[in-house]
Amino acid sequence: MQEGTVASHDASGTGDRDGADGEADGAALLTELQAAIGRYVVLPSEEALTAMTLWVAASHIQPALQHAPRLAVVGPTKGCGKSRVLDVLHETVYQPMMTVNTSPAVVFRVIGKNPPTLLVDEADTIFGPKAGEKEDLRGLLNAGHQRNRPAWRISGPEHKPTAFPTFAMAALAGIGDLPDTIMDRAIVIRMQKRKPGERITPFRSRYSVPELHAVRDRLTAWLTPLREAAGRLVPKMPVEDRAADTWEPLIIVADLAGGHWPTSARAACLAMTRHEVAQDEQTTLKTRLLRDVRRIFEQEGNKEALRTQDLLATLLGDAESPWPDYGAKGLNAYHLSSLLRDFDIRPANYRFEQGRQAKAYARNQFLDAWARYCPDPAQPTSAAGHAFAPGRPAQGKPPAPPTGSLPVGPPGGTVGPKPAR
Repeated sequence: MQEGTVASHDASGTGDRDGADGEADGAALLTELQAAIGRYVVLPSEEALTAMTLWVAASHIQPALQHAPRLAVVGPTKGCGKSRVLDVLHETVYQPMMTVNTSPAVVFRVIGKNPPTLLVDEADTIFGPKAGEKEDLRGLLNAGHQRNRPAWRISGPEHKPTAFPTFAMAALAGIGDLPDTIMDRAIVIRMQKRKPGERITPFRSRYSVPELHAVRDRLTAWLTPLREAAGRLVPKMPVEDRAADTWEPLIIVADLAGGHWPTSARAACLAMTRHEVAQDEQTTLKTRLLRDVRRIFEQEGNKEALRTQDLLATLLGDAESPWPDYGAKGLNAYHLSSLLRDFDIRPANYRFEQGRQAKAYARNQFLDAWARYCPDPAQPTSAAGHAFAPGRPAQGKPPAPPTGSLPVGPPGGTVGPKPAR
């Protein structure tokens, strides 16, 4: 049974299907697509596999949609299978356009009334600190989530204002989270490296591409006649607002297919949107921690390192902060280490005054994270970059040892507290 409704009294939302037989065909085809995707990539959950399957299918009804959900395929490091996901998508989505470093002008002109499905690898290079000239592409990807959001440009020899369509589904793969404006419009797949026991089928063009093309062609044959019905279908959504806009095309496909797909699609929608809400809260919490640690270092005169126990005591002493209520009994050393690990900040043994040793955090390990995630508006980045650079020793004289045994490195460096002997 379909869980959606149709905005027309005489339409069933199933196009020309013959009742249960057509429904079974659609459900079986989605199951076949799901199995094909799962053969070549290991996704983080069954819900993620369900979502990717439905996203691929939704690309085939793209002309009937009001929203074009992004698929954000992100991972913490290289080697997580992000590019392999794009390989599989390239052979299964509707009219793929693969790009790594294309210009915004090309994309503007490719997108039209019958847009391609954009597949963007190394998306982190578009949104990174050196991406300046790609700001137009970023704006296009934001605007293209919703139909009728054209980009106006001066074009042609007569320099006439011209409206360029932006509406197109897009999958973006990259290291680390994409900007909030993209993630908020995306089905987020958080890839991880495969475990030793997790096996996949090697992707080889000579046999993988024909297999995937066969599934793609059957998707096209099934869904193309259903575009008009899909455009009228108003599915019952388990989420609201922008999350509903993003997930609606996937739910529409699930309702068209029938079988277990309507239930599985809504379960995946709830699970994955809730996970992203938790991720956002955790990211906000980590940024708060960076700011609080910077404040503590400033209060302590910007010492080279602070004992873990002293850092924790000060954090827990702020009754208005979230740290006294973090976890079961408040923030502890393990929690602190876990929250900072993503920034490549780790404690180490450090020798303090009078030879006493303790676990501590080095200030220079925080410099890069502070500059990236909570820059101090009162201090320009360039100035901050030079403020802690070690001075060059006078010729012929040995450098004076620091007050502790901690060398001060450049911002973003990997130098940490020197282990005590």
